[in-house]
This record gives sequence, C-alpha cells and structure tokens, in this order.
Amino acid sequence: MNIKRFFAILVLLSPLAITSAAGTTLDTVKTRGVLKCGVNPGLPGFATVDKSGNWKGIDVDLCRAVAAAIFKDANKVQFIPLTAKERFTALQSGEIDLLSRNTTWTLSRDSSLGLNFTGVIYYDGQGFMVPKKLGVKSATELDGASICIMSGTTTEMNVSDYFRTHNMSYQAVVFDTADQVAKAFESGRCDVLTSDQSQLYGQRIKLADPESVVVLPEIISKEPLGPMVRQDDPNWANIVRWSLFAMLNAEELGVTSHNLAQKVRSSNPEIRRLLGLEGIKGEGLRLNPEWAYDIINQVGNYGEIFARNVGMESPLKITRGLNALWSNGGLQYAPPVR
Repeated sequence: MNIKRFFAILVLLSPLAITSAAGTTLDTVKTRGVLKCGVNPGLPGFATVDKSGNWKGIDVDLCRAVAAAIFKDANKVQFIPLTAKERFTALQSGEIDLLSRNTTWTLSRDSSLGLNFTGVIYYDGQGFMVPKKLGVKSATELDGASICIMSGTTTEMNVSDYFRTHNMSYQAVVFDTADQVAKAFESGRCDVLTSDQSQLYGQRIKLADPESVVVLPEIISKEPLGPMVRQDDPNWANIVRWSLFAMLNAEELGVTSHNLAQKVRSSNPEIRRLLGLEGIKGEGLRLNPEWAYDIINQVGNYGEIFARNVGMESPLKITRGLNALWSNGGLQYAPPVR
C-alpha cells in the first residue's frame, strides 16, 4: 500500500474523525433530549444542590442557557457532579457534552487534552484563607505554614511558584475534594486554605464559624474560569460560546428576563438582532431564531446570574470587580451579534 494512503486512512480512522463522521454533538444532544453537563459536586455560587434537590450556581446557569438555546427549555439538563480529577476524562470520553465546572483556562489544558475553552464566565485569582487567631495580615507572612490544597487543580503549581519566588517554605496537605480540604482546615490539620478567591468565600460561609477566618488580600495568580467542550465539533463550541456571549450582550444592552416584553418592541437594531427579530438569527449556529431570547427569558442576562449566584443577592456578596462589563471598568466583553 502507498505510504501516503496508509497515513490518510489512519487519519480518517482517528477518534476525532469517527466522532465527527458519526454526527455532531448538537444532533446527539437533540436525539437524546437532554444536555449532559459536568459540574462541581458542591461549590457555593457555582454549583450546589438546594434542599429541594435543585441545582443552582453560575456554572449551572451556563448549562441551563445552552439547554434553553437548543430545546427552548432550560430544564432539559442532566447535571453530572465531577471531582477535579474526573472532569477532563468525563468530557474526553463523551460521558458529558459540556464541562461547566470552575475550570481555569491554561495553555496546557487548551493544547494537550483535545478540549477547548469557549469563553470566560468568571475572572478569578488564587488567594489564601487563615484563622484570625494566627494574626496573619499578608501572604508574605506564611513562611513554614502547612497549606491545605485540592489535588488536580492549578492551585498546586501556583502555591509552589509563589513560595519559591518569595524564598519561603511550606508543607502541602493535599486532598481530593473541596469538602475534604475545608474540613481539614476547619479541624486544624493545616494553617492555611488556598484556592480561587471565589471558592474561599464559598468555603467560608460553610464553616461553623465564618467570622473566625479571614481571606488575605494577595491574589497570586490569574484564574480565568470557563466552560470546555471537545475539539472535534466547532459548531458545538460556537453554541456554548455564544450562549455566554448572548447573556453578556443582553446585560450591555439593558435586556433582562423582566423587560423582554418591552424590548421585543425596541427599534434598536442591536437588540433586535440579539432577540432574533432581524439579521442572521440562528442559522449559523443551527439554532432557532429565538435562541438568545429563550436564554434571557428563562435564565437571565449575565448581570442577573452573577447577582443571584455570587453577587449582592447571594450569601457570598462578591462585588463585580473584574467581572463587570468592559463599559463599567471590568473585563467582561462579548463580540457583537451581527
């Protein structure tokens, strides 16, 4: 056999080629009738289950937005809780269609896993939480401290880099889940708990005495958190990406879940394009013309999901900060719908 033809056949038989030939992710999800979304097993503000068994959180709402765009029904989601170690394998294997699990966008993850990030839903940074009784005011005072860390995350390397840069030593106490880390910290097995600052505030409110601890001011890393999909389906990546962008554009244009009845009568061309009243509508994404309308109507715009999950309407009460719109001094910025 000609060697060029041999390698061409190998390419055609690769897993990615087989997946693409078998049909797109959108077709698979539509046929199944439900979106399978991987989420954190329990992180306040991002993914938790309430007393009624309902999932809530900013990552959960991204899953619901995608379901609303596809099915016109935000409830057609099966939430699959995954540990940090399980999350990438679950997406690679096809166990889930979408990973929306407070995952940091990095070079290695973007280039070596066969997966793609589709945007940033939350700009975060790693910090430290310590008991007030230690009297520590700055991370530069943590030389020799024992630090509780969750395995399989970017926090391990960030801590190593920070302490090496500042010529300090530390003892890592590593656990598999966020709950294990928090319990170890609360029981005194370590001096410090480190994680993304959003997670620290989430863990803080779960402690028996939240006022007994303090989050130190230093942010030692960039942690852009966003949803991930497999690399083999560009259309599916676009659907997830633009589900997030639709919520961001809606906030910028002042379109909310409460004023849609008014906004559909707007003469503003940007609003009309967003709501599928004119322009390219949903053709390029293989969605119905009202896909963004359905997201906003059933899930809300970005400002709404931020406020109720992690912002001032939530127990965490995190300010918008870097997650404010670009027009308000933040980093959140979506391409236009046109």
